[in-house]
Amino acid sequence: MSEFLETIGSIIGDERVLSDTQDMQPYLEDRRGRYESNALAIVRPGATNEVAKVVHICQRENISIVPQSGNTGLCGGAVATRGQIILNLDRMNSIRSIDPDNYTITAEAGCILANIQHAAREQDRYFPLSLSAEGSCQIGGNLATNAGGLNVLRYGNARDLTLGLEAVLPDGSIWNGLNALRKNNTGYDLKNLLVGSEGTLGIITAAVLKLFPCHVETHTAFLGFNELEKCSELLSRCREASGDQMSSFELIARTCLDFAFKHTSDSRDPFNENYKWYVLVEFSSTRQNSGLRDAMEQVLHQSLEDNLIQDAAINENESQAQAFWFLREAIIEGQKFEGASLKHDISVQIADVPTFIRQATNSVLERLSGIRVCAFGHAGDGNIHFNLSQPTDMDSDEYLAMQAEINDIVNSVVNDLGGSFSAEHGVGIMRLNDMRRYKSNVELAMMRSIKQSFDPNDIMNPGKVLP
Repeated sequence: MSEFLETIGSIIGDERVLSDTQDMQPYLEDRRGRYESNALAIVRPGATNEVAKVVHICQRENISIVPQSGNTGLCGGAVATRGQIILNLDRMNSIRSIDPDNYTITAEAGCILANIQHAAREQDRYFPLSLSAEGSCQIGGNLATNAGGLNVLRYGNARDLTLGLEAVLPDGSIWNGLNALRKNNTGYDLKNLLVGSEGTLGIITAAVLKLFPCHVETHTAFLGFNELEKCSELLSRCREASGDQMSSFELIARTCLDFAFKHTSDSRDPFNENYKWYVLVEFSSTRQNSGLRDAMEQVLHQSLEDNLIQDAAINENESQAQAFWFLREAIIEGQKFEGASLKHDISVQIADVPTFIRQATNSVLERLSGIRVCAFGHAGDGNIHFNLSQPTDMDSDEYLAMQAEINDIVNSVVNDLGGSFSAEHGVGIMRLNDMRRYKSNVELAMMRSIKQSFDPNDIMNPGKVLP
C-alpha cells in the first residue's frame, strides 16, 4: 500500500496524503459520534484533474473511495472502512464565478455553504439554502445528500437550486455539465442522478447554483397554540396572506423549548404562558413597503380570534428576530444534554403532519413509557425531526439498544401515511435497513442497475444508500 500512497502523493503532493493516525483523526469521526472510520488514508486533492487522476488510480488498483466534504453528515455517509481512502474536498473551495444577471454562482465542492451565501450577498443576490451546519458544511456534501433546511417551502431542496454539475466518474473521467441554462431538454437529466446519490455514482467537484433577489424586508413571528391539528390551517392562512412570500414555517413542541431553556443561557421564552406547540414563521419580500407586515398582523389577529393560536409575538427589530431563530437552533444544543436520543428525519404530506406526530407519539409511548418526544422541524414542507430522548430513569446504552425496534415503530407510521423515512439527511449506512424494508424490489432493482452502469466495480462509496 505504501507504493499506492506514494503514487497518489506524486500527483497531489505528499503532504496532502495523510496516513498517520493523529493527522487523520479529524476526518474519521462523524458529526453525531455514532461511527468512526478506519481508513487507509485521507487524500486531499486541490483540483478536478487531481481528483480524476486519483480516481483513475483507485479504479486500477481496486481501492474504494469515500468522498467527503465538511464531514457534517448525519447518517454515516462519509464513513470509511479498512482499506478504503477518504477523498476529502476541503481544498477545492473556490468560487469560480458569479453572474448576477443570470442569477447564478459557480462554486467548487469544498466551498463552505455560508461562504457561498456571503459571496452572493456581495453581488446583491441571495442563495437560499440554509441549515444549522452552514458555517462548516460544504456544498459538495449538501448536493450529495440533496440537503433541505429552512427555506425549502419557498425555494426547494438543493436539487431544485442546481442548474449544472462538474463531476468525476468512477472510471476517472470528468463530466463537465457546468451549464447555467434554465431549460435544457437534451436527454436524461444526469445532474439529478448525482444530486442525492451520496457519492455512490461519482464525485461532485463543482456546481452551478441558482441565485435570487435579496430580501430587503423580513418579518418574523413566534406563535403559541395548543391544538396540533390547527397547524395545517394556520399554514394555509399564512401562505395565502403572504402571497406565498413565506420563507419558513417551523413547528416546535414545548418539550423542545424546555430543553433549550434549561441548557442554553441566552434563550428566553417569548410568552408568559406555556403552550403545547409553537410555530416560527417568516414572511420576506424583495421590495420595500411590500405590505407584508400588515398582512402578517392581519392573519395572526384573525387566527387569534378564530382560536387557531393563543399567542403571537412579531419582531420589532432585527435582534428580536434573531432571538426567535436562536430558540429554534437552541433545541439541537439543548437536547444533547438530555441523554441518548433516537433521531428520525421523516416527511409526510403537509396535512398529515399532526396525524403522524399523534400516532407516532402514542406508539412509542405504548412501547416505552417515559420517552420524551422532541418533535420539531419544517412543517411547511412536511419534514419533521421526530427526536426521542431517553427516559430519565433509563440507562443510555439500554435505550440505544432499542434503536432498531423504535425506528420500526416510527417508520411504520410514516409508511402507512405514504411518507418517507429520510427527508433531508440522506441514507448513508444508518438507514440501510429502512431501505430494505420500505423500498420496493422494483425501486431497489432500478437503483442497483444505475449503480452498476456508473460504477461496475463498486469503488464509489460502497455500502452506502443501497443495501
